[in-house]
Amino acid sequence: MPHAIRFHRTGGPEVLQWETVDVPPPAAGEVRVRHHAVGLNYIDTYHRSGLYPVSLPSGIGLEGAGVVEAVGEGVSELAPGDRVAYAGGPLGAYAEVRNMPADRLVRLPDGIDSERGAAMMLQGLTAQYLLRRTYRVQPGDTILIHAAAGGVGLIVCQWAKALGATVIGTVGSDAKAELARAHGCDHPIIYTRESFAARVKEITGGEGVPVVYDSIGKDTFMDSLACLRPLGTMVLFGAASGPVPPFDIGLLAKMGSLFLTRPTLFTYAAKRADLLAMADELFEVVGSGKVRIEVNQRYALAQAEHAHRDLEARRTTGSTILLP
Repeated sequence: MPHAIRFHRTGGPEVLQWETVDVPPPAAGEVRVRHHAVGLNYIDTYHRSGLYPVSLPSGIGLEGAGVVEAVGEGVSELAPGDRVAYAGGPLGAYAEVRNMPADRLVRLPDGIDSERGAAMMLQGLTAQYLLRRTYRVQPGDTILIHAAAGGVGLIVCQWAKALGATVIGTVGSDAKAELARAHGCDHPIIYTRESFAARVKEITGGEGVPVVYDSIGKDTFMDSLACLRPLGTMVLFGAASGPVPPFDIGLLAKMGSLFLTRPTLFTYAAKRADLLAMADELFEVVGSGKVRIEVNQRYALAQAEHAHRDLEARRTTGSTILLP
């Protein structure tokens, strides 16, 4: 029987268990996928810890790539043997084999292998909606991206640079600063050594930036607001340091009539037409070489606990995959 990572209680990485699972034939509208690679993302730790509540017991993981083994009744867009990838629910990507709703899958282009497919979908589609829809970056913009050496960060740095933007990014070490710089970050800021808000104002001549992309949350939120110019957009798309506490929204007026949004990929890609358009744009920038997807860490799927420990200890850079 196939195996999957599941958890029966929330908590630290130790709650993740390698279990045998039953995978029935795909139901109507479903496809059975045999994974060749599975993506590791910070949101996985939110589900595991209980920050984002799920029904228990539960599978885990939102991103994978592999080959279609069977299709259910009514599925016409896909056939056995097709190479596919996905990012989004339902939970359960940490599995050797699983059934997925067919309308959540996209075909992988010939030039993108399963490892890159699994590494790029959630992070790459996130970068797509951040840069092209939440705040549409224009040539000449100067942007701030936190965690610039992370999976989303490295993609955002490259993509924004290709769009003609100047990129400021926060990182935690000299090594990560060099990694971010090599991927298009013009001004890496090591936040452990200097105030990123003060440095952003210095870089922009006191003007501030039109947009901040913040996946850190509690530890960076207020200083991120301080980096914005009047009418700037604060994009909070994660909470690696914890959720942002309640605050007086009147501050948005006092700081320059700022905009604040808390977007998710699941909303932006809820309609299949949007998902396909987003994936096409992502595949185009990767296929053209404007954005490189680099898998910097690989773990056996059965060792997901170890992968989570490294991720939360900030020992990873770029994209990480789990191999069944």
